[in-house]
Amino acid sequence: MNSKTLKIIFSLITLSSGCTTVIASETDGIIKTKSAHSVTETINRLEAVLNKKGMTIFKRVNHTAGANKAGLQLRPTELLIFGNPKVGTPLMQCSQTAALDLPQKALAYKDKKGQVWLIYNDPAYMAERHHLHGCEKAVQKVTNALARFASAATK
Repeated sequence: MNSKTLKIIFSLITLSSGCTTVIASETDGIIKTKSAHSVTETINRLEAVLNKKGMTIFKRVNHTAGANKAGLQLRPTELLIFGNPKVGTPLMQCSQTAALDLPQKALAYKDKKGQVWLIYNDPAYMAERHHLHGCEKAVQKVTNALARFASAATK
């Protein structure tokens, strides 16, 4: 299954689940979901659903706070790094270079117009990037899980 096929499947899953998800482009590998919440609340909600699902939270990074400490300004921007070896290891078994993009990351930020977005790496893009042939089921599992997590965090 190639990247375009996975994107089509993901889009169908997204539409049927009622998620407001946008695949930004065919080449950048980022999935964007509009959030109805602030940046902090979006990340709080994401962290809560990930904890409930038994995921490991490795780090939460508040880029806005970091910018402020450096005397700079940045619209609200927070990153959450998370994962689960039961899910990530099969991807790395297909290609160890997948470890470059694992654990997963999700970024919530407020754009210039005031809209909050939750974005994350498209698993289909990662599969193509790391030649994860034979791992289509694992990639689909990650795709479905990330879509559910994003929906829970942003609705």
